[in-house]
Amino acid sequence: MTRILYNKFDKKAIGSLPVARFPGRIITVIASGETERAVEYLLSQRMLGVDTETRPSFKKGRQNIVSLLQVSTLDTCFLFRLNYTGMTPAIIRFLEDTTVPKIGLSWHDDILSLKKRTDFKPGLFIDLQKHVGELGIEDQSLQKLYANLFGQRIMKREQLSNWENDVLTEKQKSYAATDAWACIMLYQELLRLQQSGDYELRTTESEHQEDKTT
Repeated sequence: MTRILYNKFDKKAIGSLPVARFPGRIITVIASGETERAVEYLLSQRMLGVDTETRPSFKKGRQNIVSLLQVSTLDTCFLFRLNYTGMTPAIIRFLEDTTVPKIGLSWHDDILSLKKRTDFKPGLFIDLQKHVGELGIEDQSLQKLYANLFGQRIMKREQLSNWENDVLTEKQKSYAATDAWACIMLYQELLRLQQSGDYELRTTESEHQEDKTT
């Protein structure tokens, strides 16, 4: 059956879609000594989804430093609480790795945020925003892309929550893991559609473009 895609997905239609949630286990990494084993496991995988979270600032001109790095496989997501672990040698090794593809969205911005903690040479990262256009899709936000390709809604309620809380809530963990996992899902589906050509692109009227946080 031919998949129907849209160059721009109607944001109003997203609210009625079923919710997409990360289905696997979530492991929170707090101690710096735990990062080595987590990275060892992640770099043994075929492909990873990545994202970061930063405590929002509601004061003009003030920006907080990134506090969470989430890295997911299809069934396991590690949440590295950087405000506790710091940028350990293992985490830097992960970020500089050139063997395992790491899929993100607007990942250039995340790299700049991570570099404010410590400098590193970025390894093998693939930005979804550079690939969706190959199918004629103009949207750039994770929520719209996932709705377009899978007909499901990614919840964004926790985005502006406090990512420096002593203990992350279950909703925060689920949100963070879903964003990283969704990047793998989208990339795999994009590759499948590119190879099969089994889709029809429908053009809709122009809408205001939104960034990845929407």
